[in-house]
Amino acid sequence: MKVDIIPITVPLDGIMPHHQQTLIIPSHGQTLIDITREVDVIVLEACVEIGLATVFVRHTSCSLLIQENADPDVQRDLLAFFKRLVPEGDRLFVHTSEGPDDMPAHVKAALTQTSLSIPIAEGRMLLGTWQGIYLFEHRRAPHAREIVVHISGDK
Repeated sequence: MKVDIIPITVPLDGIMPHHQQTLIIPSHGQTLIDITREVDVIVLEACVEIGLATVFVRHTSCSLLIQENADPDVQRDLLAFFKRLVPEGDRLFVHTSEGPDDMPAHVKAALTQTSLSIPIAEGRMLLGTWQGIYLFEHRRAPHAREIVVHISGDK
């Protein structure tokens, strides 16, 4: 997977250091994409000993999840559950101009999260043993998704 990274570092004298980068993650249809490694690299580059990582997706038809990363069946089951929960072609939806998968994608994003907060200690994210950070793509067509990772903390 090719990931573009756009770095921004904000040095503020006498104030808690901040570090921000934008990941460009390509998606290829409805799937969960593990972005834990890419976020971890940004955390390590920030050189923050203790702090907080905020991960934010800049779109309304995909979302972010912290989910199990050990068994791929978990991702498959989540995709199947959300597909059944919010099916395409529901006559309830009026917004159909961007395709039959667009309004269901907005609903799925509303039911999940567009922003995650992950504590940092000893320079590492405090994710559990089986936790990973996922981009949850809700559209069928390929997209380039922008994810902003903002790190604040003490060095």
